[in-house]
Amino acid sequence: MAKLILSRKGFDTAAGGVPSPVLPDGRLISLPIPDERSTLSYGDIRHAGQALGPLVDDLTRGRVTATTRVHLDPDLAADSLSRRPGWRPLFGQMGQAQSHLRNQGVGPGDLFLFFGLFRAARRVEGRWRFVPGSRPRHLLWGWMQVAEAWSLGERAGIPEWARYHPHCRRPEARHNTLYIAAPGLTIEGADTGLPGAGLFAYDAPCQRLTAPDAERVSDWRLPSWCHPGEGRAPLSYHADPGRWRRRADHTALRAVARGQEFVLDGAQYPEALPWARALIAGRGAQGAG
Repeated sequence: MAKLILSRKGFDTAAGGVPSPVLPDGRLISLPIPDERSTLSYGDIRHAGQALGPLVDDLTRGRVTATTRVHLDPDLAADSLSRRPGWRPLFGQMGQAQSHLRNQGVGPGDLFLFFGLFRAARRVEGRWRFVPGSRPRHLLWGWMQVAEAWSLGERAGIPEWARYHPHCRRPEARHNTLYIAAPGLTIEGADTGLPGAGLFAYDAPCQRLTAPDAERVSDWRLPSWCHPGEGRAPLSYHADPGRWRRRADHTALRAVARGQEFVLDGAQYPEALPWARALIAGRGAQGAG
């Protein structure tokens, strides 16, 4: 059975310096991190209908601007950029994080759920600002099911439609890999009628990982079935049993502060992919096409 990967991506206090915003209408705008080697800038990109240049300039108070080069990864929505024919959603990984994915056996059929740090924002005197007193939280903001995985150090040629991707600018990087999205989401071989990749366009309670009353963003509220009891392997990087607590109607997890890719074995957690499918089928979902 396919694996489910919780993948941390986008701005936070270390990369970018601030959370990504939740706009007043509930739209989630995941801000990709800066990247000096990229061919793209924030001014080139729109996300959920919002131009990223002015947004990132305002929220970082000019530390990151529309001309700053950007690491657009994962790249999930067709309308974020002008595309070449044949484009498909992409996600790149390399180094230690890719070694972890490889060691966990991640590949075709497996499903990434991308999460990041978000905080409520609004316009004040014509500029975007974070809402005073609002608390940051981890939210799920996108997904991608894998159709193919290309090892960029070994592949003879990269299609023209994929060459813009920032991982194609790093031929020397260790374990540099590009994951290509499936055209449609399948669960246990059955076509769900849902896109293989896309964005959760709006904030919703079911996409919130951080518990409502949490003191720290890493204090998560997860479904009851996530608890690694009964001999099941825990979410990767979370083997310490002291991180997990059973509650009456959910599982509490103190998530690790570092790490990008957390893998759950769908064979041991048969509830995982149906749960993800229900999220993707929800009203907040916006497909990649």
